[in-house]
Amino acid sequence: MKKFNNRLIGESSPYLLQHAHNPVDWFPWGEEALEKARKEDKPILVSIGYAACHWCHVMERESFEDEATAALMNEYFVNIKIDREERPDLDHIYMDAVQAMSGSGGWPLNVFLTPATKPFYGGTYFPPSPAHGRPSWKEVLANIHKAFKERRQEIEAQSENLTDHLVKSNGFGFQKIASDQDPFLSLDEIELLSANLMKNADKTEGGFGAAPKFPQTFSIRVLLHHHYRTGNFESLQQALLSLNKMIEGGIYDQVGGGFARYSTDKEWLAPHFEKMLYDNALLITVISEAYQLTGKISYRRCIEQTIDFLQREMLSEEGGFYAALDADSEGVEGKFYVWDLKEIQELLGESADFFASYYDITEKGNWEHKNIVRVKKPIGEFAEQHHLTESECLFQLDRCARILLDARSGRIRPALDDKILMGWNALMISALCKAYAALGKDEYLDLAKSCFDFLWNNLQVEGVLYHTYKNGEARHPAFLDDLAYLIQALIHLQETSADQGYLLKARTLTDYVIRDFSEEETGFFFFTHTNQLDVIVRKKEVYDGATPSGNAVMARNLQYLGIVFDQRDWVARSEKMVGSLRQALIKYPGSFGVWADLAMAQSYGVPELALVGENFKALQMGFLRIFTPFYVFQSATLPDNQFPLLAGKTYSSDPQFYLCQNYSCQNPVNELSVLETLIRTV
Repeated sequence: MKKFNNRLIGESSPYLLQHAHNPVDWFPWGEEALEKARKEDKPILVSIGYAACHWCHVMERESFEDEATAALMNEYFVNIKIDREERPDLDHIYMDAVQAMSGSGGWPLNVFLTPATKPFYGGTYFPPSPAHGRPSWKEVLANIHKAFKERRQEIEAQSENLTDHLVKSNGFGFQKIASDQDPFLSLDEIELLSANLMKNADKTEGGFGAAPKFPQTFSIRVLLHHHYRTGNFESLQQALLSLNKMIEGGIYDQVGGGFARYSTDKEWLAPHFEKMLYDNALLITVISEAYQLTGKISYRRCIEQTIDFLQREMLSEEGGFYAALDADSEGVEGKFYVWDLKEIQELLGESADFFASYYDITEKGNWEHKNIVRVKKPIGEFAEQHHLTESECLFQLDRCARILLDARSGRIRPALDDKILMGWNALMISALCKAYAALGKDEYLDLAKSCFDFLWNNLQVEGVLYHTYKNGEARHPAFLDDLAYLIQALIHLQETSADQGYLLKARTLTDYVIRDFSEEETGFFFFTHTNQLDVIVRKKEVYDGATPSGNAVMARNLQYLGIVFDQRDWVARSEKMVGSLRQALIKYPGSFGVWADLAMAQSYGVPELALVGENFKALQMGFLRIFTPFYVFQSATLPDNQFPLLAGKTYSSDPQFYLCQNYSCQNPVNELSVLETLIRTV
């Protein structure tokens, strides 16, 4: 029997349920809490985090579980807990506010609002006692209460100014395009974009910038695609170095597969151990492209191991993927994943020295007196030292890893955030389609189809699509990112399955997004639906952060579907969106990676490909295995007049490729080598 129960007890979010037994009188975001604040004229404390957040757990233990601290919070404030993954719209708004006030952000995010929900003060983690220049949480509570009582007018003015700043910041980076201006990047601008991205590249350890290091998959894809179009070796080298170092590092789970969220050091050794669905989806996508380009066995192995991990540990029985695994177990970060040399010796016996020498496992340890399993030596060199082929060496290492994985399964597991998010699942569908294209494994396409069917059947209620699902209930109307990623997933499903029905669904969803999310003046899209009224500002998210900007993905979708359905206004809108961010994406490609990739595609030209004829599967798979950054591709047995690319083509018992641009097609070919050469001429 728990001592305390608060209003979060009826929620489905694992993060909110973690706080359901705090002595704090937490409310979920909703009219009950907001009405209480208005009625009692109290400031609102909004605390935002997520289930896998380490410092969120720390602040809960130190402050939110402390009865004396909770008493202050309950007396002075209306307290609201938000799962940032359930309500990313609110997280975006209040994170921007805190960053504007303090210059930094992160989670837990603690922000104080007026009864009208306008922010006036905030920060991230606050300790229970003053430390490292940070006031204690109790001091913050007391000072905010005093200021609200004694300097109310000043606080109201500050909240109005900050809200006005949030509205104005919606237009950051936008540039109006003159009617006679070429919307496309010049070759010199593309080279400048690439050079600006490389300025921040770590050419020794891979990745970009200093610690902490995030995967930055969009930047890696830009470099791979830049190399494809220009032959630039430096771009290729940095992209592959980054992937190699991550795959060899502790950020990658060498025993069980899958990537952690980021590395706390520049060498990718010590991760922040939480595993997020979106990171793994995005990494599978870019590693699949690297495998298409290089055929390197380590990329194939990583893709297979990561998908195995996701199926084993994050796939629901219904067919959707869960959101995340916690960093902590038994209250200790990373405990589930690290090893002592003695454990390895007991489990592996005579193979222990072989395994330990490859994976940097020592008696002293490589991290806090424990061992994070990571690779320090190229597999070819290691295999040669042991007089083995690479394949023989990997077979032995994988056999040992399976023994460790089996032993590890008996440990107390990190908590699972078992909500299912539409947008992250849609990214996973696209990743599975990419992996299927690269590796040709039918089970990956089957898994992608099954995941889509789950989303379509369970996160759509009476024609309305929803953002999150748990315990048989879909909640919170879908946001722009959800819909943009789902449309993108439908495009990839069509390319890999040749089922044109996916494109018809994509067109319906695109019409919906245009109708209910558009800002007509700029052509961009708001993050929230036009009928959503519980936010102080409708944000337009344009940065590519940990996940792609919904606007960037919609621009890609409009480009693609505009060609598929001959919707010239969609293509023009896409070009206008990209063009209005032209200077920003050239100057800051690390923050606009998806935009930069699309800008390059539009500038070089988008190949339009139709494959028509009997038994086209082998040629379809052959084409999908080829590394090609951006194209429009449809396959069918017969011509189909409802799709311009498939209309008017000549039926043949032998399937043939038609390469087109602006629906003007070259003579059909049936040899992949010839097609690949032709594509490079577009």
